[in-house]
Amino acid sequence: MWSGLLSGAAAGAAGTTALDAVTYLDMAQRGRPASSTPQQTVEAITGRLKVDVPGDGDIRQNRLTGLGALSGIGTGIAVGATFGALRAAGFRPHPLLASVVIGLAAMAASDVPMAGLKVSDPRTWSAGSWLSDIVPHLAYGMVTSTVLAALDRRGRRGRR
Repeated sequence: MWSGLLSGAAAGAAGTTALDAVTYLDMAQRGRPASSTPQQTVEAITGRLKVDVPGDGDIRQNRLTGLGALSGIGTGIAVGATFGALRAAGFRPHPLLASVVIGLAAMAASDVPMAGLKVSDPRTWSAGSWLSDIVPHLAYGMVTSTVLAALDRRGRRGRR
């Protein structure tokens, strides 16, 4: 089980890198700004928990931006670790299905809290906004699934 969690965490980190790369390529290609929803989500969570993010003005906003990015990394690693544990327990769908399921799980792990905290309402998003969310998450799922499978094959070869 620990091996599955660790393999999944590594796969999730690789998937997070892919998600970030696809997101930044989209920003560069379309000239769109970075999303502010990660830091708004952190701000909503800290407000609910009555935890103060220190600083004023730009310093506080920079901290929230950093915490928003770190929360995305943490989500990517946690989703990967979850699917690594599931793979270790025998959940091994077709690679394409695994990619989609993992990508959609990561998307839900970031979008559901954001919607629940009323930071954004996905029901009001444009088609372009949905594409900007779905495509990077599918890249995350594909890379995470591929790395999980590769680590699993490598682990089985090492046990022979």
